[in-house]
Amino acid sequence: MLLLGWLLNACLYISRTGCQWHLIPNDFPPKSTVFEYYARWAADGTLDEITRVLREAIRIKAGRNKRPSATIVDSQSVKTAGPALDVGYDGGKKIKGRKRHIAVDVLGLLLIVVVHSAGIQDRAGAKLVMKKLMRYFTGIKIAWADGGYSGKGFKAWILNVFNVVWQVVKRPRKVFKIVKFRWIVERTFGWMNYQRRLSKDYEYLPQHAEAWIKLSAINTMVRRLSPG
Repeated sequence: MLLLGWLLNACLYISRTGCQWHLIPNDFPPKSTVFEYYARWAADGTLDEITRVLREAIRIKAGRNKRPSATIVDSQSVKTAGPALDVGYDGGKKIKGRKRHIAVDVLGLLLIVVVHSAGIQDRAGAKLVMKKLMRYFTGIKIAWADGGYSGKGFKAWILNVFNVVWQVVKRPRKVFKIVKFRWIVERTFGWMNYQRRLSKDYEYLPQHAEAWIKLSAINTMVRRLSPG
């Protein structure tokens, strides 16, 4: 158990500092061992389970049900730093790379992440997110998103397939105003900015890119639960 905690700390160190695998400090296990466990945890659901335990602890501490009934969905386009699968071009953001599509609860805690080509339109990406989300969170009844997810047909599809009310919260024109619910997921992306490994997408596999977002969430939640 001590070794597993040591290995997880090594992954959290890389997430926070953005260092390369071969630059892991000698205080941690060899890079080959750390990477072996990182790849295993990315594939077998270990990171999802750690995320779940921490998220439920924070929700209970905040006086909420451990299982969420609402979610906020948004995406972030990022450049890829090298060869990678599922790369595309986001014409709106002028970025060639991938999209990080996330769903969070009303506390901004990560529920689901799907990494896909930046060339996939937001509504199509949101369908992937909702399909994955509803496999694990059957109690979700309402979802909020920004204007990029508008469309009567899309809203009806979400309601018919998942029985989830899809609400688009648009930003007011000509005036700056914090937009209800949307700011929550935007703050989550802000938290991710503190994880230097996420400054770009350095991963060849989308699955590994998703793993770093989960590690980022773990980093944030551990600090949130730490005394003081």
